[in-house]
Amino acid sequence: MRSGFVTLVGRPNVGKSTLINSLVGYKIAITSNKAQTTRNMIQGIYNDDDSQIVFVDTPGIHKPKHKLGQRLNEEAYYSIDDVDIILFLVDVTMPFGKGDNFVLDKIKEANKPTFLVLNKVDKIKRDDLFNLILNYKDLYDFKEIVPVSALKEKNVNELIKTLKKYLPDSVKYFPDEELTNTTIEFRAAELIREKVLRLTNEEVPHSVTCVVEKYIEKKDKAIINATIIVERDSIKSIIIGKQGSMLKEIGSKARIDIENMIGKKVYLEIFVKTIKNWRDKEKYLKELGFYDIDE
Repeated sequence: MRSGFVTLVGRPNVGKSTLINSLVGYKIAITSNKAQTTRNMIQGIYNDDDSQIVFVDTPGIHKPKHKLGQRLNEEAYYSIDDVDIILFLVDVTMPFGKGDNFVLDKIKEANKPTFLVLNKVDKIKRDDLFNLILNYKDLYDFKEIVPVSALKEKNVNELIKTLKKYLPDSVKYFPDEELTNTTIEFRAAELIREKVLRLTNEEVPHSVTCVVEKYIEKKDKAIINATIIVERDSIKSIIIGKQGSMLKEIGSKARIDIENMIGKKVYLEIFVKTIKNWRDKEKYLKELGFYDIDE
């Protein structure tokens, strides 16, 4: 039996959450085209007959502008120090820039076995990919360089097969039936936030979070009360929409996803609440679960 912990790190919006969903074969992390979609360390568990790999999705490492940003970076750094293998994700459609170099410097400090994972290879030509590999191979002593398309699940199985060669001999950390370390309440709240990210414009997503206040599961249904938290009343108005139209659409799409997740009918009620500058107030960051890591 080979098992171990593998973290995915990179700058924001390189496809970490999409890749972890592809690796696990189950949607455990929300995705969108907005940077910094992931805000918590989320574990996805891959099992087969001879291995267990615990993948850790992390917030994108970036230059923080508030206490929440600082906390997200701390989570990502913590994950680098506490795993067996690091997957350094790079978006091949974007030039290797300051953000990538910043992440690479943190990886060098950790001194852990590291794979360079070149994502979105379906969007470039084969010759361009070959040249990128030549350019990147001297940046660091990468154990492996693996090109993938997380969205199209291209070469994902090859990445798993390669990872197994580097995992220590060990025991299973989780039962086979477990796919993630997150609660149903957390995943439901994230699915609601995902719909906010996808349905609203650029000014909204970064100042929004969501929390499930009540979750009651019965034999044939679940009753959920959730609150979307924003920083300004103007954002609250956007999320509610004209005569509640936007909030209704967010709720409708989220409800369908939650029903698919839990396999039963869901009665979902969503409220919107303004907490000014919540991203810079430790009291609210703690209440909202951003300080749940045991360090």
